[in-house]
Amino acid sequence: MIRVGIIGGAGYTAGELIRLLLNHPEAEIVFINSGSNAGNKITDVHEGLYGETDLVFTDELPLEDIDVLFFCTAHGDTKKFMESHNLPESLKIIDLSMDYRLKSDDHDFIYGLPELNRRATCKSMHVANPGCFATCIQLGLLPLAKQQLLKGDIMVNAITGSTGAGVKPGATSHFSWRNNNLSIYKAFEHQHVPEIMQSLKQLQPDYEGQLDFIPYRGDFPRGIFCTIVVKNDTPIEELVAMYEEYYAKDSFTHIMEKNLDLKQVVNTNKCLIHLEKHGDKLLIVSCIDNLLKGASGQAVHNMNLLFNLEETVGLKLKPSAF
Repeated sequence: MIRVGIIGGAGYTAGELIRLLLNHPEAEIVFINSGSNAGNKITDVHEGLYGETDLVFTDELPLEDIDVLFFCTAHGDTKKFMESHNLPESLKIIDLSMDYRLKSDDHDFIYGLPELNRRATCKSMHVANPGCFATCIQLGLLPLAKQQLLKGDIMVNAITGSTGAGVKPGATSHFSWRNNNLSIYKAFEHQHVPEIMQSLKQLQPDYEGQLDFIPYRGDFPRGIFCTIVVKNDTPIEELVAMYEEYYAKDSFTHIMEKNLDLKQVVNTNKCLIHLEKHGDKLLIVSCIDNLLKGASGQAVHNMNLLFNLEETVGLKLKPSAF
């Protein structure tokens, strides 16, 4: 069994991670650390887990008793922890924050997008889990970058559910404000843009265009629906074949003939992609569940890779029929 520890156990992504690991046949949760909830039952916070676990939060860190440590912490906190603690050399780490997503000589974290860095992840000790918007957008673009077909600027519009803002209520996440509402935020300046560009240039080093990204707040709880427009003269049949070939060995990314609905991916670890040509423009539609493929599901996928398990173990999730 893979012995697991979790730091930062009270948020939405932690709740989904706990749910997945409780049902993972090869994993055992040893501890869930949360200073503010120490001594409380997990189900006092994650009420959807009633009947599934008797675990309680702890403020202790028995790092010698685990094989892998997940960080579900606020941005900046993982780096502070890494710099202030002596971790066992054999301990593998999966960080769901953005602290180590950008490549640097200062750390050895692998950018854990399996569809891009599967082999490197399998051989690594430390994995930086990608951002949710970044995952959805990159999966829509990687096959083009692989074939050196990105030219000019890329236009992206993507809408995310309210869980993307985290569990702590805020002015833009309260139900009374968010319901029946739509707004943009961080236009052209979203924090996920650098990691997206890093991945595109990993495959197409000479790409010099810009990613013009407009994020939207949606009036639904979970999911990301993304549209990407790029200039491209390649016939649609060749593009579809190119995408299908790129993702042929990937268990969770699928190319769809029909246009997409967000409900097709909610509560799953899938990314669905649909392609359309309109003159010299290629429309790419991509959607994921922000808490699963965009966070905790991808983290468990990376854990499976780190421990040489079949990558779908514990992740064969199905969307609602309605």
